[in-house]
Amino acid sequence: MRIAAVALSFSALLLCPVAGQAQEGDAEAGATVFKKCAACHVVDKDQNRVGPSLMGVIGRTAGTHPDYKYSQAMIEAGKGGLVWDEATLHEYLENPKAKVKGTKMVFAGLKKDEDINNLIAYLKQHSK
Repeated sequence: MRIAAVALSFSALLLCPVAGQAQEGDAEAGATVFKKCAACHVVDKDQNRVGPSLMGVIGRTAGTHPDYKYSQAMIEAGKGGLVWDEATLHEYLENPKAKVKGTKMVFAGLKKDEDINNLIAYLKQHSK
């Protein structure tokens, strides 16, 4: 009987909606993480640099920011339906070359989920 109760409690935890949700990031901490990106990107104005402006990136189709010369791989990813939302940004920021094979972005990616979540929270502030 005890084993059944423990198993039931454990399965309830697995099915709990909170367990599967992504962690909300801290935008202030994300501003610090963004310093790794600032050599190539800006987020507070619509200005391309080595990389495209990230102002308004959430909700943008990949490879479509005006006046930026994207890799063919990024253009094709956008044509294939890649839109930057929290989930796709998380995958890309973790390993850009795995998410978009052939991207010209040389950054290897962020290894900590906390840093990625914080960076996404910061980008969301500039995507409204």
